[in-house]
Amino acid sequence: MAEPKSDKHGVSGKSNELITNFDPSKPSKRNKYAFACAMLASMTSILLGYDTGVISGAQKYIQRDLGCSDNQIEILVGTINIYALVGAAVAGRTSDWIGRRYTIVLAGAIFFIGAILMGFATNYAFLMVGRFVAGIGVGYALMIAPVYTAEVSPASARGFLTSFPEVFINAGVMLGYVSNYAFSTLPTSLGWRFMLGIGAVPSVVLAVGVLGMPESPRWLIMQGRLGDAKKVLDKTSNSLEESKLRLDEIKEAAGIPEDCNDEFVQVSKSSHGEGVWKELLIHPTPTVRHILMAALGIHFFQQASGIDAVVLYSPRIFEKAGITKDTPQLLATIAVGFVKTSFILVATFLLDRVGRRPLLLTSIGGMIVSLMTLGTTLTIIDHSDHKITWAVALSIATVLSFVAFFSIGMGPIAWVYSSEIFPLRLRAQGCSMGVAMNRVVSGLIGMTFISLYKAITIGGAFFLFTGVAIVGCLFFYTLFPETHGKNLEEVEQLFGTFFMWRSRQAELDRKKEAEMVAHKA
Repeated sequence: MAEPKSDKHGVSGKSNELITNFDPSKPSKRNKYAFACAMLASMTSILLGYDTGVISGAQKYIQRDLGCSDNQIEILVGTINIYALVGAAVAGRTSDWIGRRYTIVLAGAIFFIGAILMGFATNYAFLMVGRFVAGIGVGYALMIAPVYTAEVSPASARGFLTSFPEVFINAGVMLGYVSNYAFSTLPTSLGWRFMLGIGAVPSVVLAVGVLGMPESPRWLIMQGRLGDAKKVLDKTSNSLEESKLRLDEIKEAAGIPEDCNDEFVQVSKSSHGEGVWKELLIHPTPTVRHILMAALGIHFFQQASGIDAVVLYSPRIFEKAGITKDTPQLLATIAVGFVKTSFILVATFLLDRVGRRPLLLTSIGGMIVSLMTLGTTLTIIDHSDHKITWAVALSIATVLSFVAFFSIGMGPIAWVYSSEIFPLRLRAQGCSMGVAMNRVVSGLIGMTFISLYKAITIGGAFFLFTGVAIVGCLFFYTLFPETHGKNLEEVEQLFGTFFMWRSRQAELDRKKEAEMVAHKA
């Protein structure tokens, strides 16, 4: 697919029209331009959020209307994450081929088709076809939003801007919950179809909005388009000096000589994605191996600690806690969405102030306490022959505290961290692997949670999630370097020493301090 003809700013004329208010003619406006780019790209994440939220409530009405078994509902709920693997598996290569921007358009188009198919489904098989198509779109969206945002953001605001995908996932979940409540009064055969079909609307908005985005400067450099990349960097950096520094660092990572300032240059085939899988999986260096462990590990523990069990099956959890009617269940579920969305904003503003590690460790610590308490209260309720009001209230409170702690760290940081630690040449495919891990674990949780709590009780399921979260806490504490305040090319240097990363970070800090002193002298 050909890139539209660029104007003097390195982006299409239509792009300039759509985000003209963010055009940084003055230095103070430049971060607003980067903010607009991140906002538009992150809208893709609404697609996953909406689907996750809406199926939570819609599943009850689908089961009643189509006469599905619990096992069929588990498959319906969880398999979209497995289908997302197809999208995630090819999204990295697609984005290296046609660019980050057009990959976002493709994600929206695929999800639009899937939502329409689900809305018009006449039976379970037809509905599963719609889920398959929507799942591919979700896989594309999950991979491309954090990659594009990380590549367009200046280092000083990268954590803030790269957390946007998680913000929009939560906004989508909230919209899905509200949709459940809004359409719950319709006849059963219509209600769930409206809930699922209305998901086509965000994808249309996305397709229009993406026209206002420039291409990723790092992708432009991978194609040898230095002139266009420089103009985009000038618009998304805090100063022209920072723009030049970012340009030089990306050129170095792409194997382009620092003194090369041509508008167009020839780049090696490896910059287009060839040989990447060999470097990632067959002959990884210690640095790449450490990065892979961190990226795959954070996505594994994000999902294996049970967040999608809560988000996808909130009405069932509240039913087990003693709330038996549909409307109170849906209202309690909306409260989950509201808390989850509100607390993600806390993380958004703190990521570039306190760093990734403090938020991540605080988040998983709070999740452990919440899961342990939820497992205990649900076990008490399960073994009681009468309603225990305090236990019901505490169960609801711990569900809310669990999603709150998840949202201040584990939720956004999985996407922020994995999108910023891979070297440029490996970033798209590396992030695809992270998305694949995320979706596999999420799919397994979604497809087995009902069977799991029937086998080991609802309380036992949350005790299991508690154990997983404890292991995750130890993993993060020992293996995760702090990336706050470092540009994408500096981050790579922190990895490769595994448990000894603290010594490496101290060494790099001393070296940087010495260089600053020498520069001042």
